[in-house]
Amino acid sequence: MRQLRKVSVIALCVLLSLTPVTAFAADYTVTPNDSLYKISLLFKTPISTLKQENSLSADTIYPGQVLYVSAKIHTVISGDSLYTIAKQYGIPLTSLRQANNKWDNQILPGQKLILPGVMPTSSADSVIPYTNSELDLLARLIEAEAAGEIYEAKVAVGGVVVNRVQSPEWPNNITNVINHISGGYYQFTPVKNGMISKPASSDSIKAAKAAIYGSDPSKGALFYFDDSSTNQWLWSKTRTAYIDHMVFVK
Repeated sequence: MRQLRKVSVIALCVLLSLTPVTAFAADYTVTPNDSLYKISLLFKTPISTLKQENSLSADTIYPGQVLYVSAKIHTVISGDSLYTIAKQYGIPLTSLRQANNKWDNQILPGQKLILPGVMPTSSADSVIPYTNSELDLLARLIEAEAAGEIYEAKVAVGGVVVNRVQSPEWPNNITNVINHISGGYYQFTPVKNGMISKPASSDSIKAAKAAIYGSDPSKGALFYFDDSSTNQWLWSKTRTAYIDHMVFVK
């Protein structure tokens, strides 16, 4: 059964870091004439893995579709160029352009670029610090909140937690964000009703890892709720994503 997610009002401050950051999972947008075969070659990932990680039952994909691919993400800093980034990571410039659908040379500090074929090498590649117990906690939250939703929604739930950890308006680690109580309200219903104690599925664990390593289908959201909600305050927030039956806002 889908449940209404209860959230409290809080101001959002967005900080743009100019420190290079790498991530585990990237969001690749399908372009015209793409195929799973071409994408598998670009990211050096088997077609079977692409299908499994994106819950694809067939080989058909369409322009504009977002696929999850295992790859580092580079955050542009002052002085970067596409050429120097490609050289830094040892990848062809044409592959860097293709992975990011970037055919001009203009890039800006803070912009994130997918590094095709470059895999993470350690936990240092995560966008926030975490422990194994926190990974498990996040996975259990995702399971409790989005067990009946598609994989993209699960990653987005994890993304909201990560976004809160990164925001100065929330606690600065996964455990404290998930267990946070504000104004007498639990921020996440499963913590209150005990559902968070149930083990996470392999999909939820994978979604938690994807979020911790940088994938964010919520597009910067700090809240989420079920689309059956009649709460006008929730619907009045700026919507960043609408995935399956879940609405993500900030």
